[in-house]
Amino acid sequence: MELVKLAGPLILAFIMLTLGMGLTLDDFKKVVSYPKDFFIGALSQVILFPLLALILAFVFPIPVELKVGLMLLASAPGGVTTNIITKYADGNVALSISLTAVISLLCFVTIPLIFSLSYPIVTGEKLPFDYSIGNIIVQIFLITTIPVILGMIIKSLLPNFTERFIKFFVNFSFILFLFFLFMAIYQEFENIAGYFKASGLITLVLNLVVLVVAFLLCSIFNVDNASKKTILIETGLQNGTLAIVVTSLIFNDPIYLVPIATYALIMYAIIFVYVIGLKFNKSS
Repeated sequence: MELVKLAGPLILAFIMLTLGMGLTLDDFKKVVSYPKDFFIGALSQVILFPLLALILAFVFPIPVELKVGLMLLASAPGGVTTNIITKYADGNVALSISLTAVISLLCFVTIPLIFSLSYPIVTGEKLPFDYSIGNIIVQIFLITTIPVILGMIIKSLLPNFTERFIKFFVNFSFILFLFFLFMAIYQEFENIAGYFKASGLITLVLNLVVLVVAFLLCSIFNVDNASKKTILIETGLQNGTLAIVVTSLIFNDPIYLVPIATYALIMYAIIFVYVIGLKFNKSS
């Protein structure tokens, strides 16, 4: 857990810096181009995902620590790899970038807010006595929002450098994410089978349910196919690194990280099957 606390914020800051290096102010303006699609994507990720996680936390008889970890996972924004996966899936890349950018920048507010509201509900207790929402907001702001802004500044000042090396930074960020995830798992390797038994089913169901609900929402509002694929990918993939770092800032017990780790492994498997299915249908 100590290794996660030390390395986590640094790795996350680099990942968010890389995200910022791929953004421009025009990416935020693109929200205006897809207002309905953006709203549905943001609603699915920021509102519906935590609500579905909260419902499942009461449906499944899991320990309260896992319920809390599940809600911290649900409060995280979309993963930084969503833009690449969206492009591969022939989705709406501009919409993906807009959703990732806006929700990631605002996560220093949304994460503490969702956690503060959901913790008393799932535990029946007040927030941890040493928990300070103001302190968490500042810490998340420093390791997420500030690096994104710095990345955007670097891109603005050094466009040639950014264009040349952005692919390397993106790939390296993904490697760092995998390293961080498996490092967290390795520290609890002896207990991983039990953890997966405890939270594997609920995280699998959560991933499938949020995808189905997002799909139905897109169908109800007649979202075009490209944007629909984008919203499903953005909703299904969470920023596992950020969720792990924030959880480790609040709690010292690694059990809270269990649903985050299992979901991170499951979500990529599900999205991989989804994208391969799209490619197969297209070729057919």
